[in-house]
Amino acid sequence: PTLSPALSCLAADPPLERHEFREPHMGTEFRLVLYTPDEPSANAASRAAFDRIAQLDAMLSDYQPDSELMQLCAKSGGPPLPVSEELFFVLSRAIDVAKRSDGAFDPTVGPLIRLWRHARRQHKLPDPARIAEARKLVGYENVRMNAEDRTVELLKARMQLDLGGIAKGYAADEAMAVLKKHSITRALVAASGDIVVSDPPPGESGWTIGIAPPEGATKPPRDFLLLRNTAVSTSGDTEQFVEIDGRRYSHIVDPKTGIGLTNRLQVTVVAA
Repeated sequence: PTLSPALSCLAADPPLERHEFREPHMGTEFRLVLYTPDEPSANAASRAAFDRIAQLDAMLSDYQPDSELMQLCAKSGGPPLPVSEELFFVLSRAIDVAKRSDGAFDPTVGPLIRLWRHARRQHKLPDPARIAEARKLVGYENVRMNAEDRTVELLKARMQLDLGGIAKGYAADEAMAVLKKHSITRALVAASGDIVVSDPPPGESGWTIGIAPPEGATKPPRDFLLLRNTAVSTSGDTEQFVEIDGRRYSHIVDPKTGIGLTNRLQVTVVAA
C-alpha cells in the first residue's frame, strides 16, 4: 500500500546534524567531527571517545610519571615485568616497525628526546657528551618481549621508552571504534597530524583533508585528499623545531646520531 505523506516522513531516517568537539590529550588537541540525529547522542558518543583517549594517555604517556609506560621504564634493567594487553600490543607494533625500518623508528629513543625537549626550551644544543651517553641507552634490541607470559624486559638500566610516534594514531583508531559502538558511522577523529575518518559526511563522496604545506600550518594547504574509511598521518618540522646558531633542528631525532633532523622533510602516509 502507498504511504500517506505524513507516514512517509515518519518512516524516513532523521536528518543528520554536524557536531564538533575538542579536548586536549596526549600533548595535543583531539578534534571530533560527528554526524548524528541529535545533540544528546553526539554528546554521549564524544564523551565516551574522549574518555577512551584519556585512558590510553594514562597508559602510554611518557609525560605522566605514573603512567603504565613510565612505571615499566622505572624498573628498566630489572627482570621481565607483566604489562597490560594494550601496552604489549602497541609496544609490539612499535618494535616491529623498528625492525623493519632498521631502527629509523625506535621506541627506545626516550633519553635523546628528553635532551632535545630541554634544548628547545633553552634554545641551546645538548651537550655532545650527554648525547653520547643517551645514545648508549637507545636500541630496540634491548627490549625483550614474551608474548606467552605478556611480559616486557628492558635490558639496560635507565632506558626510556617513547611511544609518541605511534600512540596518537592508536588512540585515534580506538576513538573511532568507540564512536562506531555508539552507532555513529560518519565521523572524523583528528589528533594533530594523525587523522582517521569513517563514512563521509551526508551528500559527500569523502572527507576533504588538507595537507599543511612545509612552510608551516599558518599557510593554506596546497594539496588535498578525499578519503573515506581510512587514515592519514603527516609528520614534519612545521610546528615543532628549534633554531640555534642559524640552523633549524626538528623535534624528530635520528636514533643513530642523536641529533634532531636538519633537512626539511615532510611525509604523508595514507593507509587502511
